[in-house]
Amino acid sequence: MNQTDPAFYHPAPRTQQFCSQCGHRLSRETPPDDNRIRDLCAHCGAVHYQNPRNVVGIVPVLQDQILLCRRAIEPRYGKWTLPAGFMELGETTEQGAIRENHEESGARVQVRSLFTVVDVPSVNQVHFFYLADVLGPHLAPGPETLEAGFFKLDEIPWNDLAFRTVSTTIEHYLKDRPQGVFPTHHYAIDLRFPD
Repeated sequence: MNQTDPAFYHPAPRTQQFCSQCGHRLSRETPPDDNRIRDLCAHCGAVHYQNPRNVVGIVPVLQDQILLCRRAIEPRYGKWTLPAGFMELGETTEQGAIRENHEESGARVQVRSLFTVVDVPSVNQVHFFYLADVLGPHLAPGPETLEAGFFKLDEIPWNDLAFRTVSTTIEHYLKDRPQGVFPTHHYAIDLRFPD
């Protein structure tokens, strides 16, 4: 078996052209008793629903530092982010967040609580970040990470953060930290318009 260059692979398009059940061409229309346009198969009757994708991650804290990972993949190659990625089938949001952290930073963590839930409807995503304690300084970044490192709270590379959901989550952490109380923050970001 020959290995293909990993840069070749990319997510499948959200809109399908052919039915995954029978292979016939799909049409885009509103099914009876529905209120949204869907991908429909007139041959076998399958309705191909598209639902938001969940991004899961953690805010890894070691004393007065936050662990960040520098991305080795697009989008935002070379930018810093919290360890996070797409949730997989068969796992909870917390399990996915722990897995993504392990894959991207290799840090051992203990999850405390759900910290931010960020709706991003303009890209059909919901981001879940858990607050977590890092259990030691050892890091072992995986192939999606150029480097991982701990940043003191006054040294966060704000201009080099990859995503607004990451920067707003860190902002909430910095606001909550002086009181030592970390409620769950739920809000929406529309990427079509600047804040």
